[in-house]
Parts: sequence; C-alpha cells; structure tokens
Amino acid sequence: MAFNWQTFRTRTGTAIIFAVVMLAGLLWNQWLFLLLFSIIHFGCWYEYQQLLEKIDPDYKQITPFHRYGVMIAGWCILLFFTGDDSFSDVLSLHAIAWWVGLVLILVLPIMELLFSRHINLRNIRHSILGLLYISLSFGLLVQMRWEDMRLPMLIIFSIWINDTMAYIVGSLIGKTPLSAISPKKTWEGTIGGIMLSVLVMAIISYTTNYFYSLTHSVIIALIAAVFGTFGDLLESKIKRMANVKDSGSFMPGHGGFLDRFDSILLATPFVWIYVNLFLR
Repeated sequence: MAFNWQTFRTRTGTAIIFAVVMLAGLLWNQWLFLLLFSIIHFGCWYEYQQLLEKIDPDYKQITPFHRYGVMIAGWCILLFFTGDDSFSDVLSLHAIAWWVGLVLILVLPIMELLFSRHINLRNIRHSILGLLYISLSFGLLVQMRWEDMRLPMLIIFSIWINDTMAYIVGSLIGKTPLSAISPKKTWEGTIGGIMLSVLVMAIISYTTNYFYSLTHSVIIALIAAVFGTFGDLLESKIKRMANVKDSGSFMPGHGGFLDRFDSILLATPFVWIYVNLFLR
C-alpha cells in the first residue's frame, strides 16, 4: 500500500497527545495510572457492548442492571488488583473491590431474573467474555504497575514501537497480506515491526540498565509485540463481524478505545504469565 503522508501526520499528531497522557499516567504515580485505566476500561466496555449489539442484536435487550452492572463488576477487578494500598486506615481498594464485587455477583442475577423479559444465556456469555478480555487484562496491568512501574512501561513501549514500525515498514515495502481479517497488514510490516520493537527495547535496556536484564527485556518485548499483533487481529475480527471500520472515534486517525488498546489487552496476560514464572 502507498505511504499516505496526510494519514501519517494525523496519526502522529494524535499519537503525541496520547503518548503525553499515557506517560503522565505511567510515571506520575500509581493512582493516576489507576484513574487513567479506569477511564480506558469504561471506554473499552462501552465500545465492546456497541460492537456486540451489531454482532448479536439480542444483546440490545439486556437490562440496564446488566449493561452497567457488568462494567462496574469489571472495574472491581481493576481495584482488586491494587493490593492492600488504601486511601484510609480502614479499608483498602482491594477490600472494597472484593465486597462490592461479591454483592454484584449476588445482586445482578437477581435483577436479571426480576427485570429481564427473557434470560438469554448467550448475552451472559458475551458479558463474561468481556470481563476476561477487557477487565482481567487491565487488572493484571494495574497489578504490574503497583508492583513494578517498569513492567507496564516495557509492554506499552514495545507495543508502541511495534505498531509504529509495522505501519511504516508495511507502507514502504509491504506486499504480502498477513491475513484476510486485516487486509492492510502485511507480513513485511508485521515482521519488521516486531524485529524493530525488540531491537529498540534491547538497545534501551542495554544502554540504560533501567529495565531488567537484556534477556528478560528482549523476551518481554517479543511477547508484547507478537501477542499485541494477535490482539490487533482479534479486534479486527470482532469489527469485521460487526461490519464496522473502527470501534469508536475518540482518537482521530486511530479509532476508538478498543482500536488503541487491543494489543495491550492480549499482550498483558502473556507478559504477566512470563513475569510470574521467571521474574518472581
């Protein structure tokens, strides 16, 4: 595909603003990080439900208790992963999330039975998948930020570099389509993005000694780039099923919340598994 400078400028300008906001959330303190990803969490859930309604019209029939209750339940997962840190000496966010989540588990099914015209198990399955796909992934990212700021930085930087380099390399020399799910992606761009992402993070790790050992940094960058690419393809598949181009429009040139964070959603659990197996 031909390189489009206008598109690139739009994407770059939006990405710079996005990067400043993300860096503030990453570097300022963990509470700002939690606030930032709470907003992102609800944005992703809103778009996820909009896509589901296009894929499965029955999902439009869910009650407000179901629609918003599952979002709050997902947010409780984020709060649960904050550990024992608290705003007061009485309750931690972890404890609050536990008890609110427990109440929701008991109350939401009752509300569904009382107010839903008919119980559709498929709608419940869609919402449970959303909790795993969106809320659990962001919860694990919050846990990693609480324990070690370098982990979410590694994931996010690796994905940023991979996305940018894949776009540039694919635009310049890409010829071989990667998948029918996302026709604009090419093998050349994908491989180039992954290789450059790993190379850049290796150089940063080696020259600054800020992250982990060179080996661990390279492996984490590789996991983030590879599974981030799969995450992008997964979201493209969902959009194709919904017959839409973008999940939303909050970022010009980048689409919606899910468009921007699809890579992180799939990469985070696999990085978390690696970290807990080999870095703990």
